[in-house]
Amino acid sequence: MTITAGPLLPREDARDAALFFVVCALCFLAALAALSARAAYAAADGWTERVAGQITVRVVGDDANAAEAERIAMAAPGIVSARLLTRSDAEALLAPWLGAAGVPDDLPLPHLIAAEAAPEAVSAAADLGARLSAAGLDVEVDDHARWSSGVNRATEFAGLIALVAVGLLSGTAIAVIAFATHAALLTRKDVVEVLHLTGARDGFISSLFERRFLMLGAQAGALGALLAFAAAAFILFALKQADDRIWLLPQLSLSVADGAILAATPVLAGAAAMLAARLTVLRSLHEMV
Repeated sequence: MTITAGPLLPREDARDAALFFVVCALCFLAALAALSARAAYAAADGWTERVAGQITVRVVGDDANAAEAERIAMAAPGIVSARLLTRSDAEALLAPWLGAAGVPDDLPLPHLIAAEAAPEAVSAAADLGARLSAAGLDVEVDDHARWSSGVNRATEFAGLIALVAVGLLSGTAIAVIAFATHAALLTRKDVVEVLHLTGARDGFISSLFERRFLMLGAQAGALGALLAFAAAAFILFALKQADDRIWLLPQLSLSVADGAILAATPVLAGAAAMLAARLTVLRSLHEMV
């Protein structure tokens, strides 16, 4: 007669399904929040890079005044390039708001000069405005850095909120796993006490729970990451199908950085579950002494 030794802990527990669902949902939300934070920071960097050194000059007057302002702008120190926008250029800028019909022919458009300053020319906009005013021209100089800094701060704040959400969700997942580990320990308290009294090391007893919750956390994290990938892909698809006027919003790109976030989710979930189980079991065993 052959006697087969059974596992010290049951292979499955009725509470594992509920714990799996909770950890999976938390990992999904944490991964999606991390992707949103990365998108916000990437958008802030992209906007800052696009408008760095960009200057817009609005000239009040006729075509001669606009041409004179363009000449002064091209010769101003710190200005890399300056170009007087044509009517077709202005219509292209207004197309997202006015539609394909364009601007009526009898509607006058302001004279605009698009200039670009060198990266090291910090006061190029102020110097250009002073030169144009000294020449007797009525102009308004708009340095894009004035409003881009505000947009940059807003997106960085949004990214910070997303990172805080990631931290809160991760802490919640660890707390839930610790509670589930403690509950599992209580259901097998007789086995744990026998092992403890017969001289089994605390590390051996802890490993019984660590392996279970490591696999549970890793599997739940993998499913949560997969769902976050599907949600991000859907959002990306919806953004590409939407109107071009949403360009100001942070957009997911599913880049290498996003892949790293999704790949790290099951690893971190499994490690957090294992650590939570180890700390909970060791603390409970210490209370038995």
